[in-house]
Amino acid sequence: MKKIRVVLPGLLVSLLVAIFAQIVAKFLPNLGAATIAILLGIVLGNTILKQPILQAGTKFSESKLLEYSVMLLGATITVQTITHIGWHGVIFIVFQMAITVIGAIFIGRKLGFGEGVTLMMAGGNAVCGSSAIASISPVIEADEDDKGMVITLVNLLGTILMLTLPFIGILFYGHNFVLKGALIGGTLQSVGQVVASASMINQATVQFATLFKIMRIMMLVFVVFIFGRMHQKQLQAQVETDAIISGNASPKSKGKWLPWYVAGFLIFCGINSLATLPNFVSYGAHSLSSWFEIIALAAIGLRLNVAAFLKAGKKFALYGFGVGTIQVVAALILIGLLFHA
Repeated sequence: MKKIRVVLPGLLVSLLVAIFAQIVAKFLPNLGAATIAILLGIVLGNTILKQPILQAGTKFSESKLLEYSVMLLGATITVQTITHIGWHGVIFIVFQMAITVIGAIFIGRKLGFGEGVTLMMAGGNAVCGSSAIASISPVIEADEDDKGMVITLVNLLGTILMLTLPFIGILFYGHNFVLKGALIGGTLQSVGQVVASASMINQATVQFATLFKIMRIMMLVFVVFIFGRMHQKQLQAQVETDAIISGNASPKSKGKWLPWYVAGFLIFCGINSLATLPNFVSYGAHSLSSWFEIIALAAIGLRLNVAAFLKAGKKFALYGFGVGTIQVVAALILIGLLFHA
């Protein structure tokens, strides 16, 4: 009961910010509730709502609600997506994600960012934004402040791409809905951004963009597993180096299983693929997942230290621009090679 009282103020404030963001999003549909929530949270959290009493609740909202959002997302997708986008589409998504991951890690290291920032940036842009970052951060033991800043950067980058990709798609692909859907669905970070961006063209583009996006989400489990293994290998190498220097025996670092909510995502996806869930279940899971994500993003905004973010502002801006450029250029080249062959 005491824990609930401690968490409640921050949770309620995060919920209120999310509700207001949803209302505003009805008038600014191209911006989206997720982006509005995190931006509003940043403004309020660094001005009138910068209060210690909210910290426990906003931390709970940021971590736990994103976890529930990831798990419920599994009930909204099926492996049958592969049959809708074809093998060319699958190859496109795999290569697009691989290039994004490699590019994000390479640029991040060149700019001097640590493992936590580079892997979260790579996963967030390659897979599904905030949900991917929430899934990756525990297995790589990322710093909470770094997590908040990366989520903010990924959402801001996604917003910029969301508004520009429709024009790029029309310029390169004209009336070809499949290719415009591949560009948007294979590049943008969150599902909401994909739908909003594709809606700026037409409903047919929304359908194809969503299919390509779902294929990326299905790869979440593999990305989390691979990043976890990379982190454990780096830890083991550090442990062995320290042991050699100190002259002590080298202890084995313990590997981590997939987080429970990523396992839940996989289970829900499997159930939905084997026996398609009723529409009301899928719709309910999608709605709850979206609400949990928006509340969590509001909390992340409320917790973000603007001073610290701006201190790394130039580097973060360059990082976001570099990764975004790689994503768009790679998508255009891959679409040209795979779909026009």
